[in-house]
Amino acid sequence: MTQPNELTATEAAQAIAGGMMTSVELVQACLDRIHARETDIGAWTYLDDEAALSQARACDQHPVQGPLHGVPVGVKDLIDTYDMPTSYGSPIYAGHQSAGDASGVAMLRAAGAVILGKTVTTEFAMFTPGKTANPHNPAHTPGGSSSGSAASVADAMVPLALGTQTAGSIIRPASYCGAVGYKPTHGNFPIAGIKALAQSLDTLGGFSRSVADLALLRVAMIGAPATLATLEGPPRIGLYRTPQWSEATDDTHNVLETAAQQLAAAGAEVRDAELPPEFADLVAAQETIQVFEAD
Repeated sequence: MTQPNELTATEAAQAIAGGMMTSVELVQACLDRIHARETDIGAWTYLDDEAALSQARACDQHPVQGPLHGVPVGVKDLIDTYDMPTSYGSPIYAGHQSAGDASGVAMLRAAGAVILGKTVTTEFAMFTPGKTANPHNPAHTPGGSSSGSAASVADAMVPLALGTQTAGSIIRPASYCGAVGYKPTHGNFPIAGIKALAQSLDTLGGFSRSVADLALLRVAMIGAPATLATLEGPPRIGLYRTPQWSEATDDTHNVLETAAQQLAAAGAEVRDAELPPEFADLVAAQETIQVFEAD
């Protein structure tokens, strides 16, 4: 039997709107999962059970107010919240309290979401890791910098979480933890109220356990319709072996090749993709911009 915390955000929102489940029931199930697993996973840097349940009770006492009504969301500890400390993953800012919500958090609240707590980030979204472990193997890294957001979603602690990316800080931990990661086009989601690393590159995005949930997140953030594209024919997928391909381990090579074979067996058209040689310079260009702009 599926437990409430195992539901996707879309399923949870529909269940709450349809009167089949309350926000309190969902939030309590998420909190129970966190308390059962947090010692092993270490995904959270701030959590207040009563504050989360208070938000959930308020949702249950009012009609549906938005697409995420009553749905709990984790927020990376790089993103300001008026009612929770934001330490940016650093002891320098321990206990720091911002004056207001980041724009993205304010939009989530307006969409009816319950802000469950703050998830672990690497220090200032850079290289010093936090306490988070990979939920599939605690001896392995969850990836960074949005470590806690990816791990908490993958471990069914919360159905949806915000993360940020400057280089690979959403797509990397999503891949490592087995979550769905979404890095929108730069500037698509608002970044006001987020500790800057490199503003030319910084992007707000999210983690979920389904693509449909990220479409729902886009509704909350920018009012985009929550529709999934339909295909008239088989999907075409390009397999691009980057200039760094030779640096990857044999295990990585084998997993990617196996994935390509499975996609092809399922009906997709998988082709080797070739890009102009200028693309090989993008890594160095990204590093130059990030180092120059880093706060």
